[in-house]
Amino acid sequence: MPSARRAGSVYRRCECRGPDGKLLSNKCPQLKKKSHGSVALRQELPPDADGKRRTFRRTGYKQVTEAQGDLSRLQAILELPGDEPSEQVRVGDLLADISARRADIPQVSEVQRRLGVGVPLDGKMTVAAWLDRWMAAKKTRPTTNNAYKSHIRVHLKPHLGHLRLDRLTVGHVQAMFDAIADESDVIRAENKARKEQEARAKWTKPGRPPASERERLAAERAKLHAMKPYRKANTAATRHAIRRTLRAALNKAIGQQLITFNAASHVELGPSARPKGLLWTAERVARWRATGEVPSPVMVWTPEQLGAFLDEAESSRLYAFYHLVAHHGLRRGEGVGADWTNAHLDIVPPRIDVLTELVVDVWEVIETAPKTDSSASSVMLDRETVEVLKKHRADQDAARAARLKAGKAWADTGKIFTDEDGSWLHPDDVSKEFKRLVEAADLPPINLRDLRHGAAALVKAGGGDIHDAKKKLRHSTVVLTSNTYMELFEEYEQDLTERAAAAVPRARRARDSAPAPDEVPGQGPGAAALQPADAEMDASTVRASTDNEAPSA
Repeated sequence: MPSARRAGSVYRRCECRGPDGKLLSNKCPQLKKKSHGSVALRQELPPDADGKRRTFRRTGYKQVTEAQGDLSRLQAILELPGDEPSEQVRVGDLLADISARRADIPQVSEVQRRLGVGVPLDGKMTVAAWLDRWMAAKKTRPTTNNAYKSHIRVHLKPHLGHLRLDRLTVGHVQAMFDAIADESDVIRAENKARKEQEARAKWTKPGRPPASERERLAAERAKLHAMKPYRKANTAATRHAIRRTLRAALNKAIGQQLITFNAASHVELGPSARPKGLLWTAERVARWRATGEVPSPVMVWTPEQLGAFLDEAESSRLYAFYHLVAHHGLRRGEGVGADWTNAHLDIVPPRIDVLTELVVDVWEVIETAPKTDSSASSVMLDRETVEVLKKHRADQDAARAARLKAGKAWADTGKIFTDEDGSWLHPDDVSKEFKRLVEAADLPPINLRDLRHGAAALVKAGGGDIHDAKKKLRHSTVVLTSNTYMELFEEYEQDLTERAAAAVPRARRARDSAPAPDEVPGQGPGAAALQPADAEMDASTVRASTDNEAPSA
């Protein structure tokens, strides 16, 4: 039941003073005149947290109707908390503060909205307070929340946290991103200076440095010790991610009618510069071996290089994992999180349903659903991959039996890829083993995630287009696929164009590429020339040979 309406009244008050200088108040004889004095209101408020009584008073109204209107609004606001003591105190605090500051009485609907979401009723909520409240209500998975928390802790609170939420402007947000960009430039300069100083402080010649050099090296090392350690500079992509976090938080505030404008949506950051996938061509490999420079953060092996890696990986107990990822583009967490119950190897067409994944939260491994709806779908498998997975299942069954026979425990997790005792496979262990195999195969470096990118390249090599790659990689939009892989597809396009042209058998081309007569045994200046029939037979033989080598449709 709502609390009873508290006492309130509208009355006339005068400012006349007696001979002693005190206000005459209701004793003024002039109050009998309707035009004398001013209209005032008085409204009892809920006690404060200590139980102390308080009253809302306001004078200076010219008309009784004005005062009565404000009194009715006050009483309507006082009805909002009902019988909830803590909410009554909050409303009382709000109205007592308004009375003391002679501020405008807020609309009933505004106070009701703020009561409903538990934010300060006076509208003074800071950006920091709102970000904390927003994060407390987030239901996204832990790894996503960790990224949000990092953006809030490192960037948003230090730059914007002290500002009132309802007064946040585009200028405030733009200033934050300008400061982040400036700091990143400073970090890059400091990192470069440290690298140069490391070179000066290092003795690169054989043997121990002579006495004349040891003193100089000691001084250079002292300078190096005084410099700041290497730090990671924020990229344009990082700044876009920070803006997405802020924009999501402000959109939630708009949804709860705390603000009406999202300042993060109108900040100029420029393009995010998503890394482009590039092939490890022979030219790029040669440059990398000479300089150690990698052309792009996203590098993709050619089919020949991928084959060399898989040949090397056959010696690893995780070979089936790398084969699956390389051919079908599963993410690392999706691969280690896949269950045998979702692997349908004996149906037509065979497939794996991607329904779970293992992700790393700091170091703890957590099982969760795929991040997006498009990621949670089926992946069709080729015959070779099916055979690889069946062999892997047989090997796993044998390992389980041998372990149990030896009296050791086996964890029945049901995962396709497990640790040696059947327990969850830590995603980082897969990455470490991948790096070891790449070095053992003496291949140009790529990350484990680049195996997924390579699956997109295989789509193109097999005759597919960008839409086929989107479906293969389970992207939500073709824009994401195009932004990352279009240059990669264009490189493949040139290679495919040359191979397609070479697939047409031509006798003239075969004759032009044949060795000169004096380079072939039995043919030379004294050898008999071929008769026309022999020449025709030779051309027919060339055509037949070329036809046999041409790829089937």
